[in-house]
Amino acid sequence: MLLKWLTWDVKDTLIRVRHTVGEQYCSEARLFGIRLDPKVVDAAFRVAYKKQNALFPNYGLAQGLSSRKWWEQMVRETFNQCDVHEEKTLGPLADRLYLGFCGARNWEVFSDVELALSECSRMGLPMGVLSNFDCRLEQILVNCGLRRFFKFVVTSESAGAAKPDKRIFQVALAHTGTPQPGLVSHIGDHYWNDYKAAREVGMQSLLLNRSGQERSPDENVPQEHILTSLDQLVALLLFVFSSP
Repeated sequence: MLLKWLTWDVKDTLIRVRHTVGEQYCSEARLFGIRLDPKVVDAAFRVAYKKQNALFPNYGLAQGLSSRKWWEQMVRETFNQCDVHEEKTLGPLADRLYLGFCGARNWEVFSDVELALSECSRMGLPMGVLSNFDCRLEQILVNCGLRRFFKFVVTSESAGAAKPDKRIFQVALAHTGTPQPGLVSHIGDHYWNDYKAAREVGMQSLLLNRSGQERSPDENVPQEHILTSLDQLVALLLFVFSSP
């Protein structure tokens, strides 16, 4: 089957956080005279994230929150668990962290990304982004030098639904203007959210497994659908999607 579009996941597919959350939170906290162990903050963040996401999934949009408010609550809860409770400190600290994560300073582009995106562009494949992320993603992609490769950016916040929900894929497909989902392939690093969910709406998909770790038995992915590096992408696209 010929391929007409590519959509991409972003976090841990195209970019990753440059340092651990604990290190980044502690770096900003030191500006307010707060000194904590990054490993302790990391553990507190994981607990806070699990709780926050359970109570207010997809940035609490259904409960009337915005992603900014959601992340402000996350910062407060994380530091509260580390016995930091001063509101006059936590408010400005939350603002700095929210805005700071828009910049390239806190994000690292994987070394194989720019060449892969450039090669896909030269092949004439239009591309879009389909990511569980908030409204900052547009600016993050600009600051990381990647926005120019994409015709559209669909986030779980803008779509009002998060992967693996089929609605976010349907929004992205509408942006492509392609009547046949099978002419679009999605690339991401998560089996359920990216590979499996895309196929359930009729799209093609490829799974990026940078670690090269063996998949669990319930993750049934043909070997020809797996990438361990985006350096393999063009050859795989030609192999899998070259038939008329």
